[in-house]
Amino acid sequence: MSSAPSGEAAGALGPDGPFAREVEGFAPRAVQQEMADAVERAIAEGGELVVEAGTGTGKTFAYLVPALLSGKRVIVSTGTKTLQDQLFHRDLPRVREVLGARLKTALLKGRANYLCWYRMDQTVKEGTLPNRADVALLSRVRAWAARTASGDIGEVEGVPEDAGLWPRVTSTAENCLGAECPFFDDCFVVRARRAAQEADVVVVNHHLLFADLAIKREGFGEILPGAHAFVLDEAHQIPELAGQFFSQSVSGRQLSEMEADALREAATASGAKAALEELGRNVERGVKDLRLAMERLPRRGAWDKVREGEDVARWLGVLRAALAKLSEVLGGMAERSEGLSACAARAVDLEVRLERLCKAPEPGWVHWYEASERGFVLSATPLDVAGPLKDFREQSRAAWIFTSATLSVAGRFEHFTQQMGLEHPHTLSLPSPFDYERHALCYLPRGLPDPKASDYTDRVVAAVRPVLAASRGRAFLLFTSHRALKRAAELLVDLPFQLFVQGTRPRATLLDEFRASGNGVLLGAASFWEGVDVRGDALSVVVIDKLPFAAPDDPVLEARLSAIREGGGNPFAEVQIPAAAIALKQGAGRLIRDVDDRGVLMLCDPRLLGSNYGRLFLACLPTMPITRDLAEVEAFFGAH
Repeated sequence: MSSAPSGEAAGALGPDGPFAREVEGFAPRAVQQEMADAVERAIAEGGELVVEAGTGTGKTFAYLVPALLSGKRVIVSTGTKTLQDQLFHRDLPRVREVLGARLKTALLKGRANYLCWYRMDQTVKEGTLPNRADVALLSRVRAWAARTASGDIGEVEGVPEDAGLWPRVTSTAENCLGAECPFFDDCFVVRARRAAQEADVVVVNHHLLFADLAIKREGFGEILPGAHAFVLDEAHQIPELAGQFFSQSVSGRQLSEMEADALREAATASGAKAALEELGRNVERGVKDLRLAMERLPRRGAWDKVREGEDVARWLGVLRAALAKLSEVLGGMAERSEGLSACAARAVDLEVRLERLCKAPEPGWVHWYEASERGFVLSATPLDVAGPLKDFREQSRAAWIFTSATLSVAGRFEHFTQQMGLEHPHTLSLPSPFDYERHALCYLPRGLPDPKASDYTDRVVAAVRPVLAASRGRAFLLFTSHRALKRAAELLVDLPFQLFVQGTRPRATLLDEFRASGNGVLLGAASFWEGVDVRGDALSVVVIDKLPFAAPDDPVLEARLSAIREGGGNPFAEVQIPAAAIALKQGAGRLIRDVDDRGVLMLCDPRLLGSNYGRLFLACLPTMPITRDLAEVEAFFGAH
């Protein structure tokens, strides 16, 4: 799919098209037109298209324009709720206006993003919120509820995303009463789904898309309407997300919430609460005692470790017995109210899932656990999601378009397509239109030790200091572990530039303050490697401490690698290198975000030049000059 752009969508984005005439600052780009042409043909002809579109391609317009011009029903899915809101409230209206497209559009999120009238009514009547702060937040939510049209809790100002109030005023699939709810006719989730079923273009996020896919696979109803085409942006995230949604899990939080909801519902049924109180306390104690027993284990690991631990096995048995008794008694009360009936069904479901997790894994599955500060999650995850993903696509009979800035490894797409079960997709690789040759420099410092060295982070920080002096701050330092990030933060407290450290403030706040500082230095890990967009002079250096190989404590990854090894394959070459290469591309992509941006990419890992696989990582990056001399870095900033 690499012929010259010729379709209607490419023309609309060309020099003589409406976007060039009507959108201030719009610059026609050949790569954007080529992508739009490919998307237009994929929607018209069906099949599967994979597009890697480098930073600055303008991929959002490149898929929205052909989607709207097609006149077909299209579902657009993106990586996060933030991007979803941006797509629906900013990009989609702009494209509709320019094209004059009279189409119905809808925004659809998971149910936990919408106010639940029933849950809020319960919370108000109970009057049992734990502190005055939550009472004040509830008043704010109630005032907003009286005027909102959508019920989307993202509209509420002054209530943090992680506020403990939200689970009390929103629903989950487990605690929703469905059509039996007394507020069903006014339900915001139902309204949003109906709007989506009537819309031509529906904007969702990957979590909702794959929750729907998992529901369909179990044979239940669907959340999303059928579509002629699916466009999945930020598609590099999909293999991991799909694995999560095909998993089965039980968490301490789910058990505690079920028990608390059962007691809440029992308060309205004569004698029910007295019969359930002691049973509920037993479940809650079981959750706490199991978490305490897991304290001696690593934070995450294969489930075998849990089953082998005598204390853990004993407390798991106690919890299972307490849950079984509560489930039995709730079952006898199910007819007293719709709320108790829903709690009884939840208890049975949790009991069945916990029983499965305690057995030996089925072939092709791994059982594992993760313990947090106050809770735990026990999970069963399939090692391969290619099969179910392929089945779903075939059943949909729709066109599927996958796009991201990072899908290929040194120009090859096999790592992504094999994970997705894509057998014969059309693939298209579009380079960034930004001038990396003149605007960027890749610096590989000399003299750094093996990344396993105990003083590695100290040596990296020492190598970074003269670069920060030359750039006058204005830098992201990206780390592959939180331990390294913490150590670097300790070493850099004496910088003459303001230091911003992940975890000290909310992510969005930290980024806003970094942009405003003009010459700050931001230290991040994990989530800061992607989805961060800082344009202009505020960011002129990106430092990456090590090649981002996945942590060895990931039990799902370890099980996948073992399966490949047992099958005669090479897991390092087939899985670990490609995954790390794509992660490196994401991190490096933070540097040049606009046509006038300039900067230095500092890659500290000596394996880039000292290993037989290092060159593959360099081949994945945009073409730019490479130097090992600090003087050239200083000259670069002196010239600009």
